[in-house]
Amino acid sequence: MASATLADDIRQKLGTLSPAERKVARVLLAGYPAAGFETIAVLAERAAVSAPTVIRFVNRLGYQGFPDFQAALRNELDARNASPLSLYESAGFGRSEADEGGNAGTPDDSTHPRPREAAGPDSSLLRHGSQVFTGAVTATLAELPPHDFEHAVRLLSDRKRRITLAGGRFTHLLAQYLGLHLMQLRDDVRFLPDRDVERTAVLAALTRRDVVVVFDYRRYESDKTTMAALVQEQGGKVVLFTDTWLSPAAPHAEVVLPSRVTAPSPYDSLVPTLAVLETVVAGVITTLGDEARRRMQHGEDIARRAGLY
Repeated sequence: MASATLADDIRQKLGTLSPAERKVARVLLAGYPAAGFETIAVLAERAAVSAPTVIRFVNRLGYQGFPDFQAALRNELDARNASPLSLYESAGFGRSEADEGGNAGTPDDSTHPRPREAAGPDSSLLRHGSQVFTGAVTATLAELPPHDFEHAVRLLSDRKRRITLAGGRFTHLLAQYLGLHLMQLRDDVRFLPDRDVERTAVLAALTRRDVVVVFDYRRYESDKTTMAALVQEQGGKVVLFTDTWLSPAAPHAEVVLPSRVTAPSPYDSLVPTLAVLETVVAGVITTLGDEARRRMQHGEDIARRAGLY
């Protein structure tokens, strides 16, 4: 399965590199992605290797030369910063095949291709949606590092820790979905408040026992990076749900769980992330064991007495 980003590809190939090439890899990963746009001479100097070593390194990654490597990095960043409008225009939504000379987009995670046929009663759009979502969910779950997934489950199951969830423009829905499940399974779960004074108070009071779950997807929100940095500085842990290009908050996260966002529309899909969330919930239930059942039973009893069911 293809790596989601150049950084992922570099990490996967570290074991196949020579000691000198690994120095180049570490410099690139430490300053990713900006370090990839340095000149060969500057990169070689920073890694304390020769210029030919840098060239051999990018050849090992499968690129014909350093300009080819930088072009791939630029393409990755373009995809990382894509908006629904730019995806709409680049994938040709709303245009017929005659308008575009019969050419259709190529499915990948940077462009959401439109189906070639119009929707109808037994619509090709339904078949296309089935293929896109099935593929995206399967790839997302297959690409999740088991260690990171298990670490996220441990953090969210640790009853000594306080859980705070924060989402974005659309992903606040995911934060609420995960949070409402966790509230039925354990104590000390809350959402980051919307109002400035309350939000500031919560962030200022974070300690080493806090776990902050952050959702941040492309067209990333700068407050999520700032928030993750604050949590890290105060000794807390960040569990980050993001896309395959990785939020700028990733360097501050204890755990990063990326998902594919491929969709049959220009909007990034939250379906693969939802599959990850439900798998995480299953992991928390398994880890908490009978304690989760007792908590659920107590919640049911209180809801009945309060007339909420």
